[in-house]
Amino acid sequence: MIPSRVMATQLLCIAGPTASGKSARAVTEALARGDEIISVDSRQVYRGLDIGTEKITAPEMRGIPHHLLDIREPEERYSAGDFVTDATRLIEEIVSRGKLPILVGGTHYYFDALLHGLAEGAEDPTLRAELEQYTTAELFARIREQDPRRAVELDPKNRRRLVRALELIKLHGCVPPRDAFRTSDVPGTSDVQPWTTEWIVIDPVADELRERIDARLKGALERGLIDEVRRTRERVGDARLNELGLEYRIVGEYLRGERSEASLLSALSAKLWQYARRQKAWLRKLGHSKG
Repeated sequence: MIPSRVMATQLLCIAGPTASGKSARAVTEALARGDEIISVDSRQVYRGLDIGTEKITAPEMRGIPHHLLDIREPEERYSAGDFVTDATRLIEEIVSRGKLPILVGGTHYYFDALLHGLAEGAEDPTLRAELEQYTTAELFARIREQDPRRAVELDPKNRRRLVRALELIKLHGCVPPRDAFRTSDVPGTSDVQPWTTEWIVIDPVADELRERIDARLKGALERGLIDEVRRTRERVGDARLNELGLEYRIVGEYLRGERSEASLLSALSAKLWQYARRQKAWLRKLGHSKG
């Protein structure tokens, strides 16, 4: 348990990789403090995306108010700019009630956008969440295919730049000049918002996290993940389905006959582990102590 709240602290941020137990920890902290929770998750904003996103259930909330869950239909877009607007409003409302806002989630781009400002130029966090599921080599291959002229000017190992380049390609059809990449690399280098933050970072060791990911996936399949993806696919189509995260993309491949059911668990486990490793890398960059 972290030290009791001090008057200067305005935000408690709880971050960690997928399947690390962030939601449960946030509820424990909120119960002890009597506060409210704001979800920092780019997919849990969508109604009907429950099993695939491991959205917290009403009984698990234990009466604690949760915000920014189920606020959009899956056909709609929700950007980092939308999140910053909504979260800022909610923070002000929660503070006005004499409570501490607890921000919890694994979408580090949302944390960065709220606490350090949006990157210059257009951004598409839904696309970014999709791109984060690919390896660095796969990202560079996509750039070479879509904008070979600029591909030769990019570092094939600079993952952040590659993701940003693909976002800009989608908007402009090519990668604009280098100054479009201006953004903060390190959390804490900007003071866009005047909030004092307290962090709990949940970062399990690799073996433990892999076990949690596999257990989560087995439970999701048993609870009806395939049916949830089928319903979502019928509603939004394959292109949009692929944007809603790797669970939906990979199960969608099975529904289209491109993958066997027997391969689902291993494919999901491998991709989620890759994603979790990238989340862990961002957590290390934070430089905060583990919770």
